[in-house]
Amino acid sequence: MEFRRVRLARSTKTNPWDNLAREEYLVNLCGDDEAILYLWQNAHTVVVGRNQNPWAECRLDLLESEGGRLARRSTGGGAVYHDLGNLNYSFILPRRAYSMERQLGTVLGALRTLGISAEFSGRNDLVIGGRKFSGNAYQLTRHKGLHHGTLLLSADMAKLSRYLNVDPEKLKTKGVASVASRVMNLRDARPALSLDDLLDALEREFLARYKAPETLREAKEPEGEEYSSLAERYRSREWRLGRSPECAVTVRRRFPWGGMEIRFNVKNGHVADPVVFSDAMDGEMILSLGHRLEGVPFSWKELAEAVRRAFPDRPEMAETALWLEEAPISGKKEADA
Repeated sequence: MEFRRVRLARSTKTNPWDNLAREEYLVNLCGDDEAILYLWQNAHTVVVGRNQNPWAECRLDLLESEGGRLARRSTGGGAVYHDLGNLNYSFILPRRAYSMERQLGTVLGALRTLGISAEFSGRNDLVIGGRKFSGNAYQLTRHKGLHHGTLLLSADMAKLSRYLNVDPEKLKTKGVASVASRVMNLRDARPALSLDDLLDALEREFLARYKAPETLREAKEPEGEEYSSLAERYRSREWRLGRSPECAVTVRRRFPWGGMEIRFNVKNGHVADPVVFSDAMDGEMILSLGHRLEGVPFSWKELAEAVRRAFPDRPEMAETALWLEEAPISGKKEADA
């Protein structure tokens, strides 16, 4: 199809909730005869797919304790870690102009102009020599198409593994689980590559492939009630955590006073149906612990504080709280009996 206008937008923010809100704002803004390229970065963020369980995909407590943010996007696919060594791109188009081949061709073409030869592989990845540097996801509505992806330029691979590594034997979920892949940075292929090089190449290739008589650059961040409402939704606990699928959690540890196993479901981000098993001598204390965990927001810190409030004078429960605070699924200090 022919386009009347192409629109270029670069975000100056690194907050994932604001950036995802702007992306949806641009989807709503996109006309029937225009194409939009949106480029953006998030700092210290794990982004999960729309149908994923964040606790199954990332070390949530660890991420937040170290100043990171969790975000949930509107598209499917797996969890990804974003930092300022990663660039995100979004193609926003009328549904009839949507073509994954053309959109990915734009990215691959831009990389070729920078001296990087890459290819599409598997379900949604771009690779160099079999090593992944980009994942993609999409959303199609009746009238619009959104396709966005990542470009690992100089991402911190240690943090990527630190926040996305979860023990699959300890957490079973009805959601969608990510598949680990070998990953690389584009600077591994071209060490001198800069962020500005990548930004400019993507825009040049986009303008070459989506020709239109009018080019509009969105120089300002959006304002107004619509954008503010979208940003508030993306940062809300209900969107980030409450929409996650139910999951079943089992954690266990042996203490000097007895073994402890805690099982519970997570529904709408809160503990549900907790059961505690233990060979501790004080059976009533163990029975009471299960009741005290019901309805607590699923955060290891919140669980630890709930135990302390319920049993302020019990040394066994003080030890239990310290253990929970270490995030026994997602942390490094688990001592499984």
